[in-house]
Amino acid sequence: MTCLGGIFDYAVKKERLAEVELELGEPDVWSEPERAQALGRERVSLETVVDTIDTLDAGVAETRELLELAQEEGDNDTIAALEEDVAALQSRLEALEFRRMFSGEMDANNAFLDIQSGSGGTEAQDWAEMLLRMYLRWSDGRGYETEIIEASPGDVAGLKSATVHIKGDHAFGWLRTETGVHRLVRKSPFDSGNRRHTSFAAVFVSPEVDDNIEIEINKADVREDTYRASGAGGQHVNKTDSAVRLTHEPSGVVVQCQSERSQHQNRDRCWKMLKAKLYELEELKRKESAQAVEDSKSDIGWGSQIRSYV
Repeated sequence: MTCLGGIFDYAVKKERLAEVELELGEPDVWSEPERAQALGRERVSLETVVDTIDTLDAGVAETRELLELAQEEGDNDTIAALEEDVAALQSRLEALEFRRMFSGEMDANNAFLDIQSGSGGTEAQDWAEMLLRMYLRWSDGRGYETEIIEASPGDVAGLKSATVHIKGDHAFGWLRTETGVHRLVRKSPFDSGNRRHTSFAAVFVSPEVDDNIEIEINKADVREDTYRASGAGGQHVNKTDSAVRLTHEPSGVVVQCQSERSQHQNRDRCWKMLKAKLYELEELKRKESAQAVEDSKSDIGWGSQIRSYV
């Protein structure tokens, strides 16, 4: 399995795994919770590669020995069983190869997913809510933890916008290609004539950025607004202006949070989301995709969709 280990940088990852485990074993590691959590995520990612290659290595060696014995003895039942074992090993290898595609610096991180309704009024707002349910169910199916940070209800039905924090191994890597406009064509439940309507919603995915990554934000460029939270949360949310909205005026990026009880907590969440969005925008610019991002922000309509649901 030397070749396989080389493809996946097995030796490097095994050495780094030992280093991470030593760091996590330090008594004061949890004095910096975010660093400890980042190390924990890195350990999970490294263990996936190292443990899988160890299992494959041992499995291939054992299968080879048993196959040679079965062939010598003409034991067809054992050979058939070994073929199933080989298929299982192949599946694990393919899964590992698939994960190797997540080579981006932030692919292993948690993600923030924003949904914004576009052209179509109530139709688009209903479509935005459908997308939210889709991503929540997808996340649940992968065992990811989700938290709705902000949700602005539509005028009649659905949602004008929503932001979800999705936490889990490689959440951003799995979701980053979802950024763009999503188009739905269907017979409208809001049209008494049962006619076909086209609706649009924009999705933007950004990675949760650790504090050890420096992103300079001039506070003078950021406008803060507070407002009363809406939706679930009891009477408390309606008595204070606990919800916070931050607008980064040079880029036009807007983030808002109303999921926490206190204004201070919502403000902290907003700054984390703003940092994440600005980081991802800079990455897209480096990849010469800034124009596509601007187009998706300014025209959530015909001709700009990345996916159609018909």
